[in-house]
Amino acid sequence: MPIYLDRHDLRGVTAADVAEAHRKDLELQGHYGVKFLTYWFDDTRGTAFCLIEAPDIHTAMRVHDEAHGNIARDVIEVDLSAVEAFLGRVSDPAPTGAQGRISADPAMRTIMFTDIVDSTGMTARLGDVRAVEMVRAHDALVRRALHRTGGREVKHTGDGIMASFDDALAGVECACAIQQAFDTFNLASREKLQVRIGLDAGEPVADSNDLFGATVQMAARLCQHARPGTILVSEAVSKALSDRVQVVALGPKSLKGFGQPTAVFEVTWR
Repeated sequence: MPIYLDRHDLRGVTAADVAEAHRKDLELQGHYGVKFLTYWFDDTRGTAFCLIEAPDIHTAMRVHDEAHGNIARDVIEVDLSAVEAFLGRVSDPAPTGAQGRISADPAMRTIMFTDIVDSTGMTARLGDVRAVEMVRAHDALVRRALHRTGGREVKHTGDGIMASFDDALAGVECACAIQQAFDTFNLASREKLQVRIGLDAGEPVADSNDLFGATVQMAARLCQHARPGTILVSEAVSKALSDRVQVVALGPKSLKGFGQPTAVFEVTWR
């Protein structure tokens, strides 16, 4: 059956309220051949997301309507593997603590792109076999940093990697670790490798019926705009960082695909 992701605007509602609404969905789902796989709740933004296996959107929303009356504002059909890559799990949040308090999983995710600088020129200069070895070196360094910071690889782009993080600080710490790793690599390698990195943060439901659509596009554009060996982040990421990370405001920049200039920040990683 198709998998759907829906979005609810629930300002003023608590995590316990959302958990109770989900419980009511589970009680009713068998009557309609629907399966509520999991949900996410972001109490700071008052948004909730449900992942649902259902014959069609109408049937899924009928369960919501009869169970508690909270109909989703937006619903899109998604690929389960993409959801797992971005959000990391498809199981219900487990109660925690002595009182069985609900543990809410924030809906915000941070997206990171890496890109090998002048990969085409590198292939022309070194040849296919040696160039592939250099790409593999990039992959190993990036994946090692992802493992250490809790990031999840979403896909390989050919000359870079797209990854997802539960919070912005982890994403930026990973980006800094990647640049530091390439600095060390270049000290011992005759052939130098440089990468540019871009990050943005956003919610799962975005533009064009695409999971993380606007956030993915912004992170990719920031990566493309970055100079070799630098990390660029959006305002959303910059605001979420602690004092341990220094950023420099570069001012508004015109990025391809975005109608208005975007505030861009460079992370100081050295």
